[in-house]
Amino acid sequence: MQHGKYRFIVGFLALPLGLYALFVIWPFIQSIYYSFTDWTGLSPEFKMVGFDNYSRMLDDEIFWKSLQHSLLFALLLPVVTISLALFFAFMINVGGRKRRNGPAISGVRGSSFYKIVYFFPQVLSIAIVALLFAFAYNPDSGAINSVLRGIGLDNVQPLWLGDPDLALWAVMAVLVWSTVGFFVVLFSAGMASIPAEMYEAALLDGANRFTTFFRVTLPLLWDTVQSGWVYMGILALGAESFAVVQIMTTGPGGPDYSTTVMVLYVYQKAFRDGQAAYATTIGVALLVVTLAFAAVVMRLGRRERLEY
Repeated sequence: MQHGKYRFIVGFLALPLGLYALFVIWPFIQSIYYSFTDWTGLSPEFKMVGFDNYSRMLDDEIFWKSLQHSLLFALLLPVVTISLALFFAFMINVGGRKRRNGPAISGVRGSSFYKIVYFFPQVLSIAIVALLFAFAYNPDSGAINSVLRGIGLDNVQPLWLGDPDLALWAVMAVLVWSTVGFFVVLFSAGMASIPAEMYEAALLDGANRFTTFFRVTLPLLWDTVQSGWVYMGILALGAESFAVVQIMTTGPGGPDYSTTVMVLYVYQKAFRDGQAAYATTIGVALLVVTLAFAAVVMRLGRRERLEY
């Protein structure tokens, strides 16, 4: 059985690793290379400029604003989204009251319906979600301010996306709404695999639902939570935040750069301003931030693996 084992493994891994190196690793290397040039993105001719792009980036006030917003997305969005998803998943699977002649552990009534409701935003494209909320946030004819007027709060009519102090929070709320359903389903699948006997034993020992969650559910689900945390952070730093900010905000990235994130700034410098080399420099900084975020989460979340 050991004869030719390594040739067999290499034979199966060679093609996928080659494709990964070609379409993932090589573009990263190219981006780092172009960040040391003055390439415009259009001309085939360019020259090396050393660390000029990096010096410019460190002196760029808009870059620091975009970095601050991206870090805020990476720190707050996973906390809010994962917390809500854990709560909803726990209530759907094990948070219901014991019913007569029913199992000791069950979800709230209508849990199957709630799963569909929570997952529904995942069926919609993020572009459609952003457009719907852009209309909802309209200060004159949007649904949110219309509801406020309908309940007598005519003096409470925020500008939402037009207010520099509210725009970023309004965008973050959309990202939470659009992604929480995915993690509800993910955590529900993990909770369904936990033996019911563990919950029943905890309840017999006098544990309430709060204690059951923190002493049984969360420790046994920790690996899934950690993976979800990293995944949500990458979404917050990458494509999801770009799509929402690009579609919903004025500018985009406004007002007054109050919603500009790093990935949007990369796009604007490359395709709007024709500064591809500088855009790749910001992209390298975004890569470092993303890797650092994943490393910190994996390091802080490291714990002894529990099996059942």
